[in-house]
Amino acid sequence: MTGSHSLTTADELRGAGLRVTAARVALLDTVRDGAHLDAETIATGVRDRVGHVSLQAVYEALNALTAAGLVRRIEPAGSPARYERRVGDNHHHLVCRRCGAVKDVDCAVGQPGCLHPADDGGYLVDEADVTFWGLCPDCRPQ
Repeated sequence: MTGSHSLTTADELRGAGLRVTAARVALLDTVRDGAHLDAETIATGVRDRVGHVSLQAVYEALNALTAAGLVRRIEPAGSPARYERRVGDNHHHLVCRRCGAVKDVDCAVGQPGCLHPADDGGYLVDEADVTFWGLCPDCRPQ
């Protein structure tokens, strides 16, 4: 295999030690094809692909996939949790205060506070979760 695109969704699930089911494959594909989707939107996408699946089953699968590192859960204050496939690279997010749009933003390399806090209190830090808040281009006053 020559790169991540040659791995199927089923291969990714197996590689993470998870059982391959049609619903899990559909869920990962839905999250990959979307951008920062909430659980309700993901459930709709899964149903469009494989038929009926309960919202509870979607939440259970999202929890398993998040724990396995295949999906990242973000929780912007005041809005439902969102899920994305971009994992393991310590990127951050821009969130619009008005419409709730979420956009990925790469870490500002070399800037203080990005991954290394001034005082780690003895913690072994492996991730920083930074959310930038403001108004997206569509919501900004012109």
